[in-house]
Amino acid sequence: MKIEFEHRQAAHCESGVTSNLLSISSGGKITEPLAFGIGAGLFFAYIPFIKVNNGPAIAFRTFPGYIFKRTAKSLGIPIVSKKFSSKEKAETYLKECLDNGNPVGCQVGVYYLPYFPREYRFHFNAHNLIVYGMDGDNYLVSDPIMESTNVMSSYELERVRFAKGALAPNGLIYYPKKGAIITDEVMKQAIKNGIKKNVYNMLSIPGSFAGISGIRNTGNKIKKWRDKLGIEISKLYLAQMVRMQEEIGTGGGGFRYIYGAFLQEADAYLPGNQLAEYSVMFTKTGDMWRNAAVHAAGIYKGRIGSQEDFNIMGDYLLEIAEVEKQAFETLKNIKWQ
Repeated sequence: MKIEFEHRQAAHCESGVTSNLLSISSGGKITEPLAFGIGAGLFFAYIPFIKVNNGPAIAFRTFPGYIFKRTAKSLGIPIVSKKFSSKEKAETYLKECLDNGNPVGCQVGVYYLPYFPREYRFHFNAHNLIVYGMDGDNYLVSDPIMESTNVMSSYELERVRFAKGALAPNGLIYYPKKGAIITDEVMKQAIKNGIKKNVYNMLSIPGSFAGISGIRNTGNKIKKWRDKLGIEISKLYLAQMVRMQEEIGTGGGGFRYIYGAFLQEADAYLPGNQLAEYSVMFTKTGDMWRNAAVHAAGIYKGRIGSQEDFNIMGDYLLEIAEVEKQAFETLKNIKWQ
């Protein structure tokens, strides 16, 4: 059993799955950058009391699942989303979906994915892929960050769908219902909604853990890590930041590049608003995040590690915060044509 499905490689798992699933309903209109932008995917959060792989939770994108849900809602596409307490019920429902011709998105843990290179396997449970068919006891899998499709046994798929730990997927399945018609007017409004939501998330969430305030607060904390935590834990925390930025999905810098691409594509739907021109600011912050990651790598690999090196690392984030603040305030002040 194989559903007619086009595997398209993407930069990030959830925006790639969203694009590939919604392209069925949209006639191919929903590219990965459009899915990411309409879903208000760009974010930052530093949550030290939540630990992931013994380090603080650091996010460069919105909470898992939000990109798909927001994009579908903005485009008027109804969706189905289910979690399960029973592995047997989860597999039965998956087979029913495939029997009905619905490829489905699944949230999984990456550690036991058989096609992942070993050096990329660690305990992270918010990866996304698509199951689009069966061949005997094997499932046909489209993982958008891979060049081609893969095959997983029923046991292998069950294992990653019910991975334990933080963000445990609990067999999550999601997919769009068929039949939605996406007009250019719907696209235009969805793009505006996505930009406005992302502006709010980066500029207006209260507190100092998220958005621009979160980046600035983290930069100031990094300057104190060496004295407060000691060099070894500080190195661990910086390694965690780089892992979350560069190795999980696309990462912080890469997400900024995707958002820049979103603004360029959005400009075709909403000309006269300078969106393509504003995209350059996000390309710049992508470069800045990548430069910060290189400096952090020098510290946690032991090539550098003085207090001045930690000060420089903190200043990288303070500078990024100012540039991203300017970028989002520019988007906030658009007088839509």
